[in-house]
Amino acid sequence: MGWVPDNVIAALRQSHQLGLFLRIDTDPALHMYFGVNDIPLGFDSIDPDGTVYLGGGRLQGVPTLEVLVNGTSDSVEFSISGIDPATGAKMIDSLPAVRGCAVQMGLTTLDDYFQPMSAIIPIWNGSASHIGETGSVAQGTASATLTLSLAVVAGENTRSRAARSVWSSAHQKALSPTDRFCDATARLARGVSPVWPNY
Repeated sequence: MGWVPDNVIAALRQSHQLGLFLRIDTDPALHMYFGVNDIPLGFDSIDPDGTVYLGGGRLQGVPTLEVLVNGTSDSVEFSISGIDPATGAKMIDSLPAVRGCAVQMGLTTLDDYFQPMSAIIPIWNGSASHIGETGSVAQGTASATLTLSLAVVAGENTRSRAARSVWSSAHQKALSPTDRFCDATARLARGVSPVWPNY
């Protein structure tokens, strides 16, 4: 047996039901299954004794999940929508700190009775950055709803602060006032080969 069990590979080759699972390593950890019922299951390497993945409702779409390549990290958002504002406010007040928490996404196929055919197969790892909330305005007889989202990045760097795109002496001295490493970078932009100082 390899990374993906043989019975799951066989199911993936034909018409199948896919189970998607999300785990966020908060305290306590959040375990969510994108479906309507709760499923007792676990990642082999993370939840060896198993746990219960709570049904999060019908999945509308999964963001494109990419891995860290050449130091460029990808940011995705997982969101839950259709929450009434009072319930959403209680959820936000009770949320544990998420910044820097490990996030795992996994999958397995489901049988004819919507039961998992294997343990959860991990397919993507990320790091939680921050939560967001947006609200819709009530129109006509429709009630106002709230959408909660979690921004997750692949790699170590969170995206709540913009990355520096320019390395100048002023930027470097803002971080380290005595550092002269970037003193000659402006001359490089003009095509001049600067003489670097000897320290």
